[in-house]
Amino acid sequence: MEENAEACGLEATETTPCDEAKLLDAAYMHFREAVSHLMLEPGMAELLWRGSRSYVVEFPVRMDDGSIRVFSGYRVQHSTHRGPAKGGIRFHPSVDLDEIKALAALMTWKCAVMNIPFGGAKGGVQCDPPELSLGELERITRRFTWEIARFIGPERDIPAPDVFTNAQTMAWIMDTYSILAGYTVPGVVTGKPVDVGGSLGREAATAQGVVYVIRESAHYLGMDLQGATVAVQGFGNVGWHTARLLSELGCFVIAISDVFGGVYNDKGLAVRRDVRAHLDATGSVVNAPGTESISNAELLELDVDILVPAAIEGQITKDNATRVKARIIAEGANGPTTPSADVILAEKNVFVVPDILANGGGVTVSYFEWVQNTQKLFWQEEDINSRLDAIMTRAFRDVLRIAEREKVSMRTAAYILAVERVAVAARLRGIFP
Repeated sequence: MEENAEACGLEATETTPCDEAKLLDAAYMHFREAVSHLMLEPGMAELLWRGSRSYVVEFPVRMDDGSIRVFSGYRVQHSTHRGPAKGGIRFHPSVDLDEIKALAALMTWKCAVMNIPFGGAKGGVQCDPPELSLGELERITRRFTWEIARFIGPERDIPAPDVFTNAQTMAWIMDTYSILAGYTVPGVVTGKPVDVGGSLGREAATAQGVVYVIRESAHYLGMDLQGATVAVQGFGNVGWHTARLLSELGCFVIAISDVFGGVYNDKGLAVRRDVRAHLDATGSVVNAPGTESISNAELLELDVDILVPAAIEGQITKDNATRVKARIIAEGANGPTTPSADVILAEKNVFVVPDILANGGGVTVSYFEWVQNTQKLFWQEEDINSRLDAIMTRAFRDVLRIAEREKVSMRTAAYILAVERVAVAARLRGIFP
């Protein structure tokens, strides 16, 4: 298998050491494992891995106190073999080029697994949104949009919300781009407010997709979701809606956490009535009524049927994987499990639904939004959820079929499926000149 990767143009890991704590290196390790199962022509793997183009911009913004501050921004277009590049924009202090490259590659594979006609992209601005006013965030967003406006567009690269960005951020991007174009261009971004061309169902789409693959996983394993116990790490948009939807299906969500800590009740949490209401009132789930305190680390090791890591990358590692007791892990976040942890979880017979499959609902409904903007024809939420269910179910079964055929993990199977689909597109389009 290793020889296949080398023949395709990838250097051996012995000569290119990987630090799996880095998202880019972990993504490379998963990619390389998939390539070892594929017979690609020489150089194809390197072509698929390296990506197309990266933009780094440094731009000034006038702050509320009158001072000028220079911010670093990034936009990486990893692949356009299967269609326009697609991927979110995040605002976070830790944003750097390597992180954005890794996330752009993940978007390429995610879109391919979902079999939607997009390539992968990602963007970000290095800033700390909680420390900024709404006016400062708007000026940062609009200036960043001006910097990258030549490189994005409905047929070129379509941004979306990510960490610390939201529908309002997308409205600012759309408006700025439209001013520069001289006419309204709603299709330049997805994840917009419905009132300016956004799609119904987009807010809960990633979580809805997570729930669909959990349903399929439970069916495959013979597990009854009614009464199944669940722990959700992260209570942002994905975590909140996942917990809510699973509760509505009859699961007992017994633990939830955010960046400040977590809450636990072995009889089940009142997700909407107590936890969400407490979060809205205080800014955190910590100390929600009728709960015990629990740390993020402790949550991952609870004796539950289903674990949903929906926070940040690198949460399940070789140091804690042996203590994970969940039967199913559905990755709502990008890269929450390191490669060495994957090995341990496989030995423990934990069924891991990888990020590029589990959280593909967001980009799928983004695709629906883009289609609706292009057609100037909007769908009902029932139509959107029905279409999403069909795509997530088909993707899950495609990946499972490869996992059983090749006797590999669901993650490796998902990468095999994705890399093969992108390779087919690259091969058909050819090399120019």
